[in-house]
Amino acid sequence: MNLLFKILGYVFAVLFTVGAGLQYNDPDSLHWIVIYGIAALISLLFALNKVGYIVPLVLGVLAFVGFIYLYPTDFQGFDLNDGDIVTVELGREAFGLLIISIVLLVFAFRIRRRL
Repeated sequence: MNLLFKILGYVFAVLFTVGAGLQYNDPDSLHWIVIYGIAALISLLFALNKVGYIVPLVLGVLAFVGFIYLYPTDFQGFDLNDGDIVTVELGREAFGLLIISIVLLVFAFRIRRRL
C-alpha cells in the first residue's frame, strides 16, 4: 500500500476517535460515538491492510445516505450564532457523516484498485 494512504488511514483513525470522544455532551451521544468509533476502526483496519473493500464501501454509502437524510432544508451554517440551534446541529451532524462517507469511499476505492 502506498505510504501516503497508510498515513491517511492512521490520521483518520485518530481524528475519528477524537470526534467520538467529543460527542460525550451531545444529547444522542451514544449514537454518534458508535458512528465515529466505527469510522475510526475501519480507518485503522485500512492502515493495517486488514479490511476488504466491501465494508468501507457499504459504510461509506450508508454515511452518504445519512448525510442526505439529516441535511437541513434551511441550512444556516455551523456557528450557533448563525441560526436555530436545531438546524445548526443537524447541519453539523450531516457534514460529519459526509466527511465519514468521503473518507470511507476513498479507502474502498483504493483497496479495490490494488486488488
